Amino acid sequence: MSTPADTRTVPELRELPTEHGVLRYREAGDGPPLLLLHGSGPGVTGWRNFGGNFATFAEHYRTLVLELPGFGVSDDFGAVHPMMSAQQAVTAFLDGLGLDRVRIIGNSMGGFVATDFALASPDRVERLVTIGGIGTPVLTPQPGEGIIRLSEFVDNPTREALVAWLRSMVFDQSLVTEELIEQRWEQATDPATLENSRRMYSSAALARMAAAARSVDTTPNWAKLGGLAVPTLVTWGRDDRVSPVDMALLPMRTLRNGEVHIFPNCGHWVMIEQKQAWEATVLAFLRR
Repeated sequence: MSTPADTRTVPELRELPTEHGVLRYREAGDGPPLLLLHGSGPGVTGWRNFGGNFATFAEHYRTLVLELPGFGVSDDFGAVHPMMSAQQAVTAFLDGLGLDRVRIIGNSMGGFVATDFALASPDRVERLVTIGGIGTPVLTPQPGEGIIRLSEFVDNPTREALVAWLRSMVFDQSLVTEELIEQRWEQATDPATLENSRRMYSSAALARMAAAARSVDTTPNWAKLGGLAVPTLVTWGRDDRVSPVDMALLPMRTLRNGEVHIFPNCGHWVMIEQKQAWEATVLAFLRR
Protein backbone atom coordinates (compact mmCIF):
# COMPACT_ATOMS: atom_id res chain seq x y z
CA MET A 1 0.00 0.00 0.00
CA SER A 2 1.34 3.36 -0.92
CA THR A 3 2.68 6.61 0.47
CA PRO A 4 2.54 10.23 -0.65
CA ALA A 5 4.77 10.96 -3.62
CA ASP A 6 8.06 12.76 -3.25
CA THR A 7 8.37 16.40 -4.24
CA ARG A 8 11.53 15.80 -6.32
CA THR A 9 11.39 15.78 -10.12
CA VAL A 10 9.50 12.71 -11.24
CA PRO A 11 11.44 10.58 -13.76
CA GLU A 12 9.73 9.94 -17.06
CA LEU A 13 7.30 7.06 -17.23
CA ARG A 14 8.78 4.47 -19.58
CA GLU A 15 6.94 1.69 -21.39
CA LEU A 16 7.79 -1.97 -21.93
CA PRO A 17 5.46 -3.95 -24.22
CA THR A 18 4.89 -7.57 -23.15
CA GLU A 19 2.67 -10.38 -24.40
CA HIS A 20 0.21 -9.58 -21.60
CA GLY A 21 0.11 -5.80 -22.00
CA VAL A 22 2.25 -2.68 -21.57
CA LEU A 23 4.21 -2.34 -18.33
CA ARG A 24 5.18 1.15 -17.23
CA TYR A 25 8.10 2.01 -14.98
CA ARG A 26 10.53 4.70 -13.86
CA GLU A 27 14.28 4.32 -13.80
CA ALA A 28 17.38 6.20 -12.65
CA GLY A 29 20.90 5.49 -11.45
CA ASP A 30 23.75 3.19 -12.39
CA GLY A 31 25.11 0.01 -10.88
CA PRO A 32 23.48 -3.32 -10.02
CA PRO A 33 19.73 -3.39 -10.74
CA LEU A 34 17.33 -2.80 -7.85
CA LEU A 35 13.63 -3.50 -8.45
CA LEU A 36 10.99 -1.78 -6.27
CA LEU A 37 7.53 -3.40 -6.08
CA HIS A 38 4.63 -1.43 -4.66
CA GLY A 39 1.73 -2.54 -2.52
CA SER A 40 -2.02 -2.49 -3.11
CA GLY A 41 -4.87 -0.32 -1.89
CA PRO A 42 -6.95 2.62 -3.17
CA GLY A 43 -4.95 5.03 -5.33
CA VAL A 44 -1.66 3.15 -5.10
CA THR A 45 1.18 3.58 -7.60
CA GLY A 46 4.80 2.56 -7.50
CA TRP A 47 5.88 6.18 -7.47
CA ARG A 48 3.60 7.05 -4.55
CA ASN A 49 5.12 4.15 -2.63
CA PHE A 50 8.76 4.87 -3.35
CA GLY A 51 9.03 8.43 -4.71
CA GLY A 52 10.54 9.65 -1.44
CA ASN A 53 13.20 6.91 -1.42
CA PHE A 54 13.98 6.77 -5.13
CA ALA A 55 16.86 9.27 -5.26
CA THR A 56 18.61 7.67 -2.27
CA PHE A 57 18.68 4.25 -3.92
CA ALA A 58 19.54 5.68 -7.35
CA GLU A 59 22.82 6.97 -5.91
CA HIS A 60 23.96 3.35 -5.57
CA TYR A 61 21.83 1.23 -7.93
CA ARG A 62 20.09 1.18 -11.25
CA THR A 63 16.75 1.72 -9.54
CA LEU A 64 13.55 0.57 -11.24
CA VAL A 65 10.03 1.30 -9.95
CA LEU A 66 7.60 -1.04 -11.68
CA GLU A 67 3.92 -0.15 -11.89
CA LEU A 68 2.08 -3.44 -11.37
CA PRO A 69 -0.89 -4.26 -13.63
CA GLY A 70 -4.40 -3.20 -12.74
CA PHE A 71 -3.68 -0.19 -10.55
CA GLY A 72 -4.26 2.46 -13.20
CA VAL A 73 -0.77 3.00 -14.66
CA SER A 74 0.37 -0.22 -16.37
CA ASP A 75 -2.11 -2.19 -18.44
CA ASP A 76 -4.43 -4.61 -16.66
CA PHE A 77 -3.22 -8.11 -17.53
CA GLY A 78 -6.71 -9.44 -16.92
CA ALA A 79 -5.80 -12.22 -14.49
CA VAL A 80 -8.46 -13.45 -12.08
CA HIS A 81 -6.53 -12.03 -9.13
CA PRO A 82 -4.09 -9.05 -9.19
CA MET A 83 -1.45 -11.14 -7.38
CA MET A 84 -1.33 -13.42 -10.42
CA SER A 85 -0.93 -10.43 -12.74
CA ALA A 86 1.86 -9.08 -10.53
CA GLN A 87 3.73 -12.37 -10.63
CA GLN A 88 3.44 -12.47 -14.41
CA ALA A 89 4.57 -8.86 -14.59
CA VAL A 90 7.79 -9.34 -12.62
CA THR A 91 9.01 -12.14 -14.88
CA ALA A 92 7.94 -10.31 -18.05
CA PHE A 93 9.60 -7.11 -16.86
CA LEU A 94 12.95 -8.65 -16.00
CA ASP A 95 12.97 -10.74 -19.19
CA GLY A 96 12.00 -7.70 -21.28
CA LEU A 97 14.88 -5.63 -19.89
CA GLY A 98 17.32 -8.54 -20.05
CA LEU A 99 17.93 -8.57 -16.30
CA ASP A 100 19.09 -11.97 -15.13
CA ARG A 101 19.63 -11.17 -11.44
CA VAL A 102 18.33 -8.32 -9.27
CA ARG A 103 17.91 -7.07 -5.75
CA ILE A 104 14.24 -6.59 -4.88
CA ILE A 105 12.40 -4.41 -2.35
CA GLY A 106 8.70 -5.24 -1.99
CA ASN A 107 6.18 -3.26 0.03
CA SER A 108 3.11 -5.05 1.44
CA MET A 109 1.59 -6.88 -1.55
CA GLY A 110 4.86 -6.24 -3.38
CA GLY A 111 6.65 -8.09 -0.58
CA PHE A 112 4.48 -11.16 -1.07
CA VAL A 113 5.05 -10.96 -4.84
CA ALA A 114 8.80 -10.60 -4.37
CA THR A 115 8.90 -13.53 -1.95
CA ASP A 116 6.93 -15.71 -4.37
CA PHE A 117 9.35 -14.77 -7.15
CA ALA A 118 12.38 -15.55 -4.97
CA LEU A 119 10.89 -18.93 -4.03
CA ALA A 120 10.24 -19.76 -7.70
CA SER A 121 13.46 -18.28 -9.14
CA PRO A 122 16.07 -18.01 -6.37
CA ASP A 123 18.89 -17.78 -8.90
CA ARG A 124 17.46 -14.46 -10.14
CA VAL A 125 17.36 -12.72 -6.73
CA GLU A 126 20.59 -11.39 -5.20
CA ARG A 127 18.94 -10.02 -2.05
CA LEU A 128 15.36 -9.51 -0.90
CA VAL A 129 13.86 -6.79 1.31
CA THR A 130 10.24 -6.80 2.44
CA ILE A 131 8.21 -4.06 4.11
CA GLY A 132 5.58 -6.21 5.79
CA GLY A 133 4.56 -8.44 2.92
CA ILE A 134 5.69 -11.79 4.30
CA GLY A 135 4.52 -14.33 6.89
CA THR A 136 1.11 -14.69 8.53
CA PRO A 137 -0.52 -13.55 11.80
CA VAL A 138 0.05 -15.93 14.70
CA LEU A 139 -1.15 -13.83 17.66
CA THR A 140 -3.62 -11.35 16.18
CA PRO A 141 -6.96 -11.73 14.37
CA GLN A 142 -7.03 -12.00 10.61
CA PRO A 143 -7.79 -9.88 8.66
CA GLY A 144 -6.22 -6.90 10.40
CA GLU A 145 -7.99 -3.61 11.04
CA GLY A 146 -6.54 -1.94 7.94
CA ILE A 147 -7.74 -4.75 5.66
CA ILE A 148 -11.23 -4.51 7.18
CA ARG A 149 -11.27 -0.74 6.54
CA LEU A 150 -10.05 -1.37 2.99
CA SER A 151 -12.78 -3.93 2.37
CA GLU A 152 -15.39 -1.51 3.66
CA PHE A 153 -14.17 1.08 1.19
CA VAL A 154 -14.19 -1.15 -1.90
CA ASP A 155 -17.65 -2.51 -0.98
CA ASN A 156 -18.99 1.03 -0.52
CA PRO A 157 -16.54 3.68 -1.80
CA THR A 158 -17.26 6.82 0.21
CA ARG A 159 -14.85 9.54 1.25
CA GLU A 160 -15.45 8.70 4.90
CA ALA A 161 -14.48 5.07 4.27
CA LEU A 162 -11.36 6.16 2.40
CA VAL A 163 -10.28 8.42 5.26
CA ALA A 164 -10.87 5.64 7.80
CA TRP A 165 -8.64 3.33 5.75
CA LEU A 166 -5.92 5.96 5.36
CA ARG A 167 -5.90 6.62 9.11
CA SER A 168 -5.40 2.91 9.78
CA MET A 169 -2.28 2.98 7.60
CA VAL A 170 -0.18 5.37 9.66
CA PHE A 171 1.09 6.00 13.16
CA ASP A 172 1.53 9.72 12.42
CA GLN A 173 -2.00 10.92 11.68
CA SER A 174 -0.74 14.23 10.29
CA LEU A 175 0.23 12.33 7.13
CA VAL A 176 -3.46 12.05 6.23
CA THR A 177 -3.76 15.44 4.55
CA GLU A 178 -6.55 16.82 2.37
CA GLU A 179 -4.15 16.66 -0.57
CA LEU A 180 -3.53 12.95 0.04
CA ILE A 181 -7.25 12.25 0.42
CA GLU A 182 -8.09 14.04 -2.85
CA GLN A 183 -5.23 12.32 -4.67
CA ARG A 184 -6.33 8.89 -3.51
CA TRP A 185 -10.03 9.52 -4.03
CA GLU A 186 -9.61 10.44 -7.69
CA GLN A 187 -7.69 7.30 -8.61
CA ALA A 188 -9.42 4.91 -6.21
CA THR A 189 -12.85 5.63 -7.69
CA ASP A 190 -11.76 5.13 -11.30
CA PRO A 191 -14.07 2.26 -12.39
CA ALA A 192 -11.35 -0.07 -13.71
CA THR A 193 -9.07 0.52 -10.73
CA LEU A 194 -11.95 0.05 -8.28
CA GLU A 195 -12.88 -3.24 -9.94
CA ASN A 196 -9.28 -4.41 -9.56
CA SER A 197 -9.43 -3.54 -5.85
CA ARG A 198 -12.67 -5.47 -5.48
CA ARG A 199 -11.00 -8.58 -6.94
CA MET A 200 -8.64 -8.43 -3.97
CA TYR A 201 -10.47 -6.85 -1.06
CA SER A 202 -14.23 -7.01 -1.40
CA SER A 203 -15.95 -8.87 1.41
CA ALA A 204 -16.62 -11.71 -1.04
CA ALA A 205 -12.95 -11.83 -2.08
CA LEU A 206 -11.80 -11.93 1.54
CA ALA A 207 -14.22 -14.78 2.23
CA ARG A 208 -12.77 -16.73 -0.71
CA MET A 209 -9.25 -16.12 0.56
CA ALA A 210 -10.18 -17.34 4.03
CA ALA A 211 -11.76 -20.49 2.61
CA ALA A 212 -8.68 -21.17 0.48
CA ALA A 213 -6.41 -20.73 3.51
CA ARG A 214 -8.41 -23.40 5.38
CA SER A 215 -8.19 -25.87 2.51
CA VAL A 216 -6.09 -28.99 3.17
CA ASP A 217 -5.13 -28.95 -0.53
CA THR A 218 -3.34 -25.60 -0.24
CA THR A 219 0.20 -25.16 1.03
CA PRO A 220 0.50 -21.55 2.21
CA ASN A 221 3.59 -19.67 1.13
CA TRP A 222 4.64 -18.98 4.72
CA ALA A 223 5.10 -22.75 5.07
CA LYS A 224 7.61 -22.68 2.20
CA LEU A 225 9.88 -20.00 3.67
CA GLY A 226 12.32 -22.55 5.09
CA GLY A 227 13.27 -23.39 1.53
CA LEU A 228 14.28 -19.83 0.71
CA ALA A 229 18.04 -19.33 0.95
CA VAL A 230 18.18 -15.83 -0.58
CA PRO A 231 19.51 -13.29 1.98
CA THR A 232 16.37 -11.53 3.20
CA LEU A 233 15.74 -8.44 5.31
CA VAL A 234 12.23 -8.24 6.80
CA THR A 235 11.30 -4.69 7.86
CA TRP A 236 8.16 -3.74 9.79
CA GLY A 237 6.44 -0.91 11.60
CA ARG A 238 5.87 -1.80 15.24
CA ASP A 239 2.48 -0.07 15.17
CA ASP A 240 1.24 -1.54 11.88
CA ARG A 241 -2.57 -1.92 11.99
CA VAL A 242 -2.81 -3.40 8.49
CA SER A 243 -0.31 -6.25 8.79
CA PRO A 244 0.37 -6.72 12.53
CA VAL A 245 4.01 -7.14 13.45
CA ASP A 246 3.50 -10.69 14.76
CA MET A 247 3.39 -11.71 11.10
CA ALA A 248 7.19 -11.46 11.20
CA LEU A 249 7.55 -14.25 13.78
CA LEU A 250 7.40 -17.20 11.38
CA PRO A 251 9.78 -15.64 8.82
CA MET A 252 12.17 -14.74 11.65
CA ARG A 253 12.28 -18.38 12.71
CA THR A 254 12.17 -20.15 9.35
CA LEU A 255 14.17 -18.02 6.87
CA ARG A 256 17.62 -19.57 6.55
CA ASN A 257 19.33 -16.25 5.81
CA GLY A 258 16.75 -13.86 7.18
CA GLU A 259 16.89 -10.98 9.62
CA VAL A 260 14.18 -8.70 10.99
CA HIS A 261 14.24 -4.98 11.77
CA ILE A 262 11.24 -3.40 13.51
CA PHE A 263 10.85 0.38 13.54
CA PRO A 264 9.07 2.15 16.44
CA ASN A 265 6.37 4.80 16.13
CA CYS A 266 5.58 3.51 12.67
CA GLY A 267 2.59 2.05 10.89
CA HIS A 268 2.33 0.30 7.51
CA TRP A 269 4.26 2.94 5.57
CA VAL A 270 7.71 2.24 7.01
CA MET A 271 9.53 3.83 4.05
CA ILE A 272 7.82 7.17 4.72
CA GLU A 273 7.30 7.25 8.48
CA GLN A 274 10.84 6.06 9.23
CA LYS A 275 12.37 7.16 5.93
CA GLN A 276 15.97 7.90 6.96
CA ALA A 277 16.33 5.03 9.41
CA TRP A 278 14.73 2.59 6.98
CA GLU A 279 16.89 3.70 4.05
CA ALA A 280 20.05 3.41 6.13
CA THR A 281 19.09 -0.08 7.31
CA VAL A 282 18.20 -1.28 3.83
CA LEU A 283 21.29 0.18 2.17
CA ALA A 284 23.53 -1.42 4.76
CA PHE A 285 21.90 -4.78 4.05
CA LEU A 286 21.96 -4.44 0.27
CA ARG A 287 25.61 -3.34 0.18
CA ARG A 288 26.87 -5.87 2.72
